[in-house]
Amino acid sequence: MRIIKKEGFDYAFDADACIVCKGKCCTGKSGYIWVQKSEILALASLLKIKNEDFILQYLSKIGFRYTLKEIPFQDGFACVLFDTENYRCKAYGARPSQCRSFPFWDYCAKEELEEECIGILPL
Repeated sequence: MRIIKKEGFDYAFDADACIVCKGKCCTGKSGYIWVQKSEILALASLLKIKNEDFILQYLSKIGFRYTLKEIPFQDGFACVLFDTENYRCKAYGARPSQCRSFPFWDYCAKEELEEECIGILPL
């Protein structure tokens, strides 16, 4: 078990649960995964495409910010970077900070996370 704890949170996260989960945090309801310029550059580099091509193919612009696009998947949506056949991120090594920080998000209630993520562990 790879247990991750973060100060200020009353739960821990078992990172090994992702193997069993099949990407629930990358699929389901529609939402935004915001990306910064440095993350766009890293993702484009990892995928071996030009930055401009990455922006056109993988991002939507909302106001002055970019978010990863979504694709229809099962009864909802999946992140455009989610491999729906192998149930994993195509760009895991360069995933945005919003993805890397999951499930330690201040705006999500522990109960909501427990319903969504099998890796949430009580302290």
